Amino acid sequence: MQSTSDRILKRMNELKLQHKDIVAVTGASKGTVTNWISGANTPTGSRLIALADALKTTPDWLITGKESQQQQSLNIENPVNIRLTGKTLRVIPVLDFVQAGAWKDVVYDGLNPKGETYTSYIGSDEHAVFSLEVDGYSMSPDFQPGDEIVVDAALAPKPGSLVIAQEVQHGIAMTTFKKYRVIGINEHGVEIIELVPLNPDYPTYNSTQIDISIIGVVVEHHRSLKY
Repeated sequence: MQSTSDRILKRMNELKLQHKDIVAVTGASKGTVTNWISGANTPTGSRLIALADALKTTPDWLITGKESQQQQSLNIENPVNIRLTGKTLRVIPVLDFVQAGAWKDVVYDGLNPKGETYTSYIGSDEHAVFSLEVDGYSMSPDFQPGDEIVVDAALAPKPGSLVIAQEVQHGIAMTTFKKYRVIGINEHGVEIIELVPLNPDYPTYNSTQIDISIIGVVVEHHRSLKY
């Protein structure tokens, strides 16, 4: 008689899933997944649901081996177009609004965030990850006022990256949100860049005309849907 661990291994083999795939989907540790496969432990709760989803089956089948009508349909073709991520949310600071349009004063004083939000993003330095709220229409229709973006200040921009950039005007730091474009190399070997809006009705900024520094790269986009 097959055990839960037998069924897990059977589905992994059928779907050509590796140990690391199960770790990534369920959020469980490598040792925990090893125990599931060996039969030392049995998955429960949300991790059982995430595991069943990854294995294109049902929690009932994994635990009991009984095939429901839902499982029969999954064996023929999996119609589900969503899955649990298995990722853990953590708190990050909301620093300020960022202007998707003209340059805007930085209000953040370096000590007191505007608020808090959540992300599942994990970068190389968790302290370099923060959130901003979009204000303006230069990055529309993809980004609208009120949308939250998650920024990783530890990442270096690549051509095509969406970035938060800064310029100092009369001793005041100004920021903007744009697409990063490399257009050449100057005589010192430094990249000449443009900050390009997604909305063509707004201006492009060029590093030969103003002094631009990149604060960070946008890695996530959070939007509330109308209801």
